[in-house]
Amino acid sequence: MKQGGGVGMSNVKKFLLTMIIGLVALILEFGFQQNRLAYWLVAIVGGVMTITMLMGMVKTLRSGKYGVDILAITAIIATLLVGEYWASLMVLIMLTGGDSLEDYAGHQASRELRALLDHSPQIAHRIDQETIKDLEVDAVHVGDLILVKPGELVPVDGRVIAGESLVDESSLTGESRPVEKKLSDELMSGSVNGDGALRLKVIKAAKDSQYQTLVKLVKESEAKPAHFVRLADRYAVPFTAIAYVIGGVAWFVSKDPVRFAEVLVVASPCPLILAAPVALVAGMSRSSRNGIVVKTGTTIEKLARAKSIAFDKTGTLTEGKLSVEKIQVIASHYSEDELMKYAASGEQESSHILARSLVSYAKKQQLSLYPVTNLEEITGQGIEAQVNGKNVRVGKAAFAGSATELRTKQTAVYVAIDHHYIGSITFADIVRKESAATIKELNTLGIQKTIMLTGDHASIANTIAKEVGISEVHGECLPEEKIQVLNELKEVDRPAIMVGDGVNDAPALAVADVGIAMGAHGSSAASESADAVILKDDLSRVSTAVHLSQDTMRIAQQSVLIGIVICVILMLIASTGAIPALLGAALQEVIDTISILSALRARKDR
Repeated sequence: MKQGGGVGMSNVKKFLLTMIIGLVALILEFGFQQNRLAYWLVAIVGGVMTITMLMGMVKTLRSGKYGVDILAITAIIATLLVGEYWASLMVLIMLTGGDSLEDYAGHQASRELRALLDHSPQIAHRIDQETIKDLEVDAVHVGDLILVKPGELVPVDGRVIAGESLVDESSLTGESRPVEKKLSDELMSGSVNGDGALRLKVIKAAKDSQYQTLVKLVKESEAKPAHFVRLADRYAVPFTAIAYVIGGVAWFVSKDPVRFAEVLVVASPCPLILAAPVALVAGMSRSSRNGIVVKTGTTIEKLARAKSIAFDKTGTLTEGKLSVEKIQVIASHYSEDELMKYAASGEQESSHILARSLVSYAKKQQLSLYPVTNLEEITGQGIEAQVNGKNVRVGKAAFAGSATELRTKQTAVYVAIDHHYIGSITFADIVRKESAATIKELNTLGIQKTIMLTGDHASIANTIAKEVGISEVHGECLPEEKIQVLNELKEVDRPAIMVGDGVNDAPALAVADVGIAMGAHGSSAASESADAVILKDDLSRVSTAVHLSQDTMRIAQQSVLIGIVICVILMLIASTGAIPALLGAALQEVIDTISILSALRARKDR
């Protein structure tokens, strides 16, 4: 049991050592009739194990938790005192075997998460003036050109500048089908290239790339304890009291101290210690397979009990890309298609949401883009670049040389070619097709309060909220105002979930009881601030996360209660003298196995 561990030797080694000691004791007693030597061998090993467990228990109590190892310690001491040293040995085997089984179960349950760590990209092929040089992935810089050969892992985030290929992103997004990648498409580190070679322009250093962000999330998810485990540990107080009362009454009535030992031997605390964490790790693994990285078991508990949810609008309830609604040209010598070609060509290497929308629209209209050089992004203004031998500016009205801005609440960009204002492009938000169904599903899962927090105009926000079924809207919100709305939620509306994707959402994600980041196109700041990250660009994964968490918590609680009920029944039977101490010790392992197998149900999709 983990609570009693923490003294150097691995659980498997402790289990193997206990088994060897047991084998030697068997040979001494039944091979050489040296029962006293066998007794002292088991007693010494039991004493050392008891001291080890006491040290672990003190450490547990100091950390502010209640331990249940006192039951196992009492059982070992009691069986040794009444001469039932074989039962004592069985309790030791149960303890070390239970720890080993827990380690194995945890390993099996979280192997999908750890697979990310095991397959981290190490080498990149950098292209230096048409010569290829292999180097450590950490030595790659933003702007470098790299080659990704067929079948290789993509080492860093980049944009395709040459080649086409089908790419497997399943380990990152949960999407089973290969995704076609061609010119100007973005590639995530950790995805697996198909049959075609690709040349990439690096857009993020290795430490900032998608894969390393996930690795960081996995490490966090494995390092943090779950609140429900502490809650389960509190069952230890009444459970221990029940065990002592049943054992004490049996001793008093029978006048036989062996009865007390027999009751304590079957009073297995393992369901309290094993079932909840194994179920939570299994639930985290299951979420990972569904494209959701959950950082902690605490997050699963809060998601399961959530009463309200708040959404950012752009990139969350909407697709994260705006659709081109209107192209307005004021220069007679340029057509709408030409204006779009120059604007999209200039934006094709930018990662801004409007850039993606322009490039996407141009591709849909089958407009071939010009090469772009000398691209410069001016923060808060727009981009300037050389396109087809012309200077192109795309951005705000003043930046593009427009004397006036359009009188519209919709998003717009303005385009200048060779320092002459040519025209403007307006955009409309595309509501995700799954948004309305997701809100409806969340309502059926018990989340009745739905909120939109957006920096956009209130009129646009209200229109989208009505379309998707959100009940409360806060428009034109600054980041601090989003935090204020979340902080002012009533206790009846908590735990509260916040879902967002942008840098401006990061503070709100950190403040919410549960922050969920849309990580497919979202900022790394949002992903790092959040408690869970949706890897696929699919809002329905939010309701999936809540559903999986509720299912996981239900299984965790069932597993704890199943173990407790079995223990109490066996304690009552043992109090009559019907279960010898040795058999009771063996039944302990059965109880542990049932609890763990029950908890592992949380790993399976149903």
